[in-house]
This record gives sequence, C-alpha cells and structure tokens, in this order.
Amino acid sequence: MKRARTILCLLLALVATAATSPDRIIKVLPHLLDAEGRHSLSPSLYERDAYQAELRKHPEQVSGIRYDVQLRHSDVNTSKGRLQIELRCAGRALTNSIILESDLTKTRRRGGWTHMQLDGDAYRKAGKVIAWRARLLDGSQVLAEQRSFLW
Repeated sequence: MKRARTILCLLLALVATAATSPDRIIKVLPHLLDAEGRHSLSPSLYERDAYQAELRKHPEQVSGIRYDVQLRHSDVNTSKGRLQIELRCAGRALTNSIILESDLTKTRRRGGWTHMQLDGDAYRKAGKVIAWRARLLDGSQVLAEQRSFLW
C-alpha cells in the first residue's frame, strides 16, 4: 500500500511539472490552400470549415498545405529555439519525411501563432500528407511536441 501511494505521488508531481512548463505547443491546425493561397473565403470559422471540406472533395484545386501552430516559449530559448514540423506522406518511406522549420527569433513575443506551409512543386512531389509531428526545439533538445493521431 505504501509503495502504491509513493508511485501515485510521483505521478502527480510529474503531471504538475508538465502542466506548468512554459514551453509548449498548444494547438496545430493543418489547412489546405487553394490556387490563390487561401484556406478560407471569409473570416468565419464555419465558412473556413466548409471551404476545407470542399477542398478535400476536390484535391485538384489544392495547391498546398499550411500549418498554423499556437505555441508558448520562454525568452531563454529564443536564441537557439526553432519550431519544426515533420510530415509523413503517402508513397514515401517513413524515414524519408519532409521537415519544415522556422526560427523562434522571428516571433515578436513569447507565444502566439506561427504559420508554416508547403506549396507549389514541393507539395505536388510530396504526395498526400498522412501524419505530422510539431516540435519546439532548443538546439537539439526537444522542449515540446504534438503529433497527429496517425504518427
């Protein structure tokens, strides 16, 4: 009984430190882009979702994909910090994924939204995106990570 209580306390402490971590990826939203680079026809969220469904029905109208990432990071990590999105695509080996990167020095504050996209010939050569993984890095150290269901 004492051992189970100790394990429970350790797990609660681990969860508490993970929840208060200043470096985290809050949300990742993949959006298909049309030939004009739009992911929506109007600012309405309902219209955005309807337009995304329309683009999924007609893949010939899709010219790329954009990932909108909401993140929070500390000032200490900004100098070497970067956001990395790794894409696994149909027709490619699991080890041959596509990597998109962005420096955190480009962000004006310690959080907010960052946009990264894959479009044009690179999008057409990549094939259909099956899974993605977004990571917040400080040098080679992973500070935060979020994955799609199929990763």
